[in-house]
Amino acid sequence: MKALSIGARLTAWYSLILALSLGLFGAIAYFAMGHSIRAAMDSDLNQRTQAIRDIIKEDAPNGLPALQDEFREFADSEGASARLRVADDGGVIYASPDLQSVLEPRRAQSVPRPFTSRIGDARFRFLREKMEVHGAHYDVEVASSMKDFDRALEGFRVVLYSAAPAFLILAALGGYWLSRRALAPVDEITRAARTIGAQDLSQRLAVRRTSDELQRLVDTLNEMLARLESAFQRVTQFTADASHELRTPVSVMRTSAELALRKTRSEAEYREALERILGESERVSRLIEQLLLLARADSGSAALPIIRTDLNAALHAACGEAKVLAEAKQLKFSESIPESAVWVQGDAASLQRLFIILLDNAVKYTPNGGEIGVSLSSDDGYAVAAIRDTGIGIPEQDLPHVFDRFYRSDRARSRESGGTGLGLAIGHWIAAAHHGEIRVESMAAKGSKFEVRLPLSKD
Repeated sequence: MKALSIGARLTAWYSLILALSLGLFGAIAYFAMGHSIRAAMDSDLNQRTQAIRDIIKEDAPNGLPALQDEFREFADSEGASARLRVADDGGVIYASPDLQSVLEPRRAQSVPRPFTSRIGDARFRFLREKMEVHGAHYDVEVASSMKDFDRALEGFRVVLYSAAPAFLILAALGGYWLSRRALAPVDEITRAARTIGAQDLSQRLAVRRTSDELQRLVDTLNEMLARLESAFQRVTQFTADASHELRTPVSVMRTSAELALRKTRSEAEYREALERILGESERVSRLIEQLLLLARADSGSAALPIIRTDLNAALHAACGEAKVLAEAKQLKFSESIPESAVWVQGDAASLQRLFIILLDNAVKYTPNGGEIGVSLSSDDGYAVAAIRDTGIGIPEQDLPHVFDRFYRSDRARSRESGGTGLGLAIGHWIAAAHHGEIRVESMAAKGSKFEVRLPLSKD
């Protein structure tokens, strides 16, 4: 079964709420109208009862015939819808033709209160009151026909039953039109979104500057598309770069093996071919290991064991390995590391790997006779490890990309040094996993400075 559209559901809910509201309003209005008309009739009955009291006060001393004449004139003046019956201790003094029966004692009340009863087939509103005038007791009953009252309520009820459904239908149609009009931009967004594919993520949805929820939705979708485009480009570039990096060593290994097998070789030639294949195999192994590490980092499964760690010790250990490489290139290596421990929350092995990556790059890209300096200090709640070199530096246009995967400003020089273009990307991830950052300052032909900032441990 096909689900209803949002517009149809909104219209249904709107119509249901409107119907309930109309029903409640109609019921309240109906009972309020009935109460108002009934209160007006009761007020009129009270005034007529008071008028009877006044007639008795004025005409009772003139005798019974005079009193009966006054009652008759009063009843005639009230019209055909009014009824009157007056009795004293001696019996009925005056009664309308259809009220000639003896008064029912059960209707007499100590506090006069109107009530509804029937005379024949017609409904009347009654008020009965006992009064004492000039020492005599009288039982007075006045009544008014409820024909007009019932006719008014019936007319109002007919209007409710006929007008309310018509109004509800018109309102539902109007609500459906408004909902369709309000949701039309959503259909446009849907159609536009369906045209955007993986090969054309540069497209964006048109934004209507309405400052409402739809504009926020479109802005959010466009931001999501921008993130998807960036991620897709990174994946595409990563795949292409990884393929390129793997193709070269695999080709070297295959070529070396093919050449060695074409004809009989000497032991030295076979050894040379095998050493070349082994070297490329080790290069491929390092590349695959780095790719796996970054893949686990992207998936969130490469969580580091974070404990209280001495950053001083990790940096000292990294410097110990880097000094061997620096001596081979006759580089001057200096350290400015405090003797006391510098505590951070982190993983010692990963931090040592981060510093080895930075020091290894410094050694690779610093010409013979150059200098490398390492320092460790504290600054505003952060431990700051700085590694400076006097190497070839990084061009200004390449600085924003140095932490991108496989990015190298000089690919030929990187290949000669055995680099894969993943070291700084791994270092950047390690720093971020420790809630820190890496900053770089560099000028071409003047050297570089990499600065690692990590939060100091609060313990």
